[in-house]
Amino acid sequence: MMKDNTPLFHGDIIEGSRILYTASPFAKGSLIYLQEIGYLKARKPHVSSRAYLPSYLFFIVLSGSGTLNYQGESYRLEEMDCVFIDCTKPYSHNTSDHLWQIAWIHFNGPTMPGIYAKYQERGGLPIFRPKQSDGAAALYTSLKNIYETANSSDYIRDMKINDGLAKILTLIMAESWQPDTQHKNAKKQNIIQIRSYLDEHFTEPISLDALAKMIYINKYYLVKIFKQQFGLTIHQYIQQKRITHAKHLLRFTSRSIESIGAECGMEQPHYFSRIFKKVEGITPSQYREMWQTHKQ
Repeated sequence: MMKDNTPLFHGDIIEGSRILYTASPFAKGSLIYLQEIGYLKARKPHVSSRAYLPSYLFFIVLSGSGTLNYQGESYRLEEMDCVFIDCTKPYSHNTSDHLWQIAWIHFNGPTMPGIYAKYQERGGLPIFRPKQSDGAAALYTSLKNIYETANSSDYIRDMKINDGLAKILTLIMAESWQPDTQHKNAKKQNIIQIRSYLDEHFTEPISLDALAKMIYINKYYLVKIFKQQFGLTIHQYIQQKRITHAKHLLRFTSRSIESIGAECGMEQPHYFSRIFKKVEGITPSQYREMWQTHKQ
């Protein structure tokens, strides 16, 4: 149970503890920042509802059960189920007769719309149950750490809270792929197979048609689910691998720019330089000069 140095709130309906947090202007402009965090134990069945709240909500059911109503859907919640929603959309949640205990956090930040969009793009749902046996415990531990930080007088607590929220979001994002059938799960495994192939053959000519034939699916569908799973198009993924390999060779070898481009699958020097500058903002020779270790 979360504790702080202020009295717990008690009532006929709920009891628990809560911190209302006011982040600094710096945090609101640059970080993922805390708005509210707490723990509650229901004493009676009740409903909580909000709409158009500029916030994102994560909570975990520690015991008991209840329901989330969100965007026209009703979701049953049991012990260790987790909720992650955009509170600008109307929502409500309520405990069942099996009174629940939950730990929650409201937060926001300038990058949150993009993060939540990525969560949804990858198949993330308003509710999920952590796949790993220790997943719920890891999320709850992160919540407790943020609570303790928010309740402290640490002068860099906004930075520490940002770090804690990033850890929670990382754990949540790992849960965002939600295959609900064996068929979908098989497709996910096929996409991992494609990525493994690209990791080994990124320096070679690669066609989308050939990749699609490897796992017997339509090439346009392959493009779609690859981006859903990994956040990059196949072309972007190959390009990222090639540029990363090129950077390693530029820093730690004395090979010519032309030979490095050719090894990375970009045989035309002008093309290699153009793509490298598009990704890194500088030419390969400028990168080498900037980053290569010079011995005196």
